[in-house]
Amino acid sequence: MTRTGLLVIGDVVTDVVALHGGPALAGLALGTDTDADIVLRPGGSGANTASWAAHLGADARFLTRVGFDTGEWHAAELRRVGVRPHLRVDSDRPTAVVIAMVDASGERSMLTNRGAGGHIGIDDWDESLLDGVRHLHLSGYTLFAEPGLQLSRLALSQAAQRGVTISVDPASTGPLRSFGPERFIQETLAAQLIIPNLDEALLLTGESSAERAAERLSLRYGAAAVKLGSQGALMAKNGKLTARVPGIATEVVDSTGAGDAFAAGLLTAMLRGADDETALDAGRRAGAEAVTAVGGRPRILASDLGTNQLYPLNTN
Repeated sequence: MTRTGLLVIGDVVTDVVALHGGPALAGLALGTDTDADIVLRPGGSGANTASWAAHLGADARFLTRVGFDTGEWHAAELRRVGVRPHLRVDSDRPTAVVIAMVDASGERSMLTNRGAGGHIGIDDWDESLLDGVRHLHLSGYTLFAEPGLQLSRLALSQAAQRGVTISVDPASTGPLRSFGPERFIQETLAAQLIIPNLDEALLLTGESSAERAAERLSLRYGAAAVKLGSQGALMAKNGKLTARVPGIATEVVDSTGAGDAFAAGLLTAMLRGADDETALDAGRRAGAEAVTAVGGRPRILASDLGTNQLYPLNTN
């Protein structure tokens, strides 16, 4: 049987997104009210990547742990974009919540409660999740708590034994620094591809340029695709740069999920046999689309569902 599936392991999050229109956190009025547009969206780095991949036509599956409060809503939102979710409900904890404060430039600062997501572990795993899977993508957030680290070790080992290709996204510089950059690399060396943003790539390598960081990471993993935001992206393999694409000019509304969308575009193209430049191009296009709307998921037009208006997000 031909394997086509993309399995993502990672977090699902209830995003509370506040667009306050000021300059970064300086735009917040301390001790009083600050006007903002506030919306509730399904999010989480892993869930976003799976959703974008499904949106782009991949056979996307997603393993995560949700809380007792919003698990059904998150499952429905994942299915709505075509993801096959494998969700374990934690009866003792709420789903992870992130409060994202988005400034006038579209940049965000986040307050995070990992909730149930911080307790995903080997009890959530079953090797049958790899049936029909060609590629495993691991969100770095999974490694940053001990249960998730144990799950990651098991999933990566069994995927490698089955000949499933593997990629990893370092997730965020804060927890990555606390976890330890070299430790992160050692724990994820089963992967053949790492997809960091520029700050993560520099942190992982100690280099001062995207090019040198990508080359160095590719010597450890085999390949590295470094996300450069508005400047595009580049790819290195086995210590040499192989491709680079510039950014796409677009109006940035909210940068939440742009890196997740990039990873989905890149991986979906690679699974279709695209060369490095074509895969980077698919990643940058997905990332550019992601920043044009609030939240980290693809917009679903009602025409996709048989009506003529935007399909509303809700928590019912």
